Amino acid sequence: MKTQKFLLSFNKQLAEKPIVYHLVKEYDLVINIFRARITADEEGFMVLEVSGTDEHISQGIDFIRNNGVTVNAAEKGLRWDREVCTHCGNCLPHCPVDALYIVNAATREIAFDSDKCVECLNCIPNCPYGAVTSVF
Repeated sequence: MKTQKFLLSFNKQLAEKPIVYHLVKEYDLVINIFRARITADEEGFMVLEVSGTDEHISQGIDFIRNNGVTVNAAEKGLRWDREVCTHCGNCLPHCPVDALYIVNAATREIAFDSDKCVECLNCIPNCPYGAVTSVF
């Protein structure tokens, strides 16, 4: 079994379709929805973690792409900007999964592991420098 995260974007018409249901029912995938939102312009975004066989994940992603959903496996719904980060550490106690962590105790350098991130968004209001932002 394999697990992958995807950032999906779609229009209003697709927001009303049971696409996630089809991923579960027809492709035998386990879905974890980290975050979903319909904007004021009625554009939809969703961050999914998908678990299943390579073949089923591939077939499921092809299915949603064929239904007009834009799928991006490289981009996440949360961004950490290393250049903006001052390594103040204010975000650290607010990250429940240690996706933001200290790399070097001597320098107090902070890093971000996007694979661990569950997009709880606790880090955003706790970063006084805006190094952490949301894609949507």
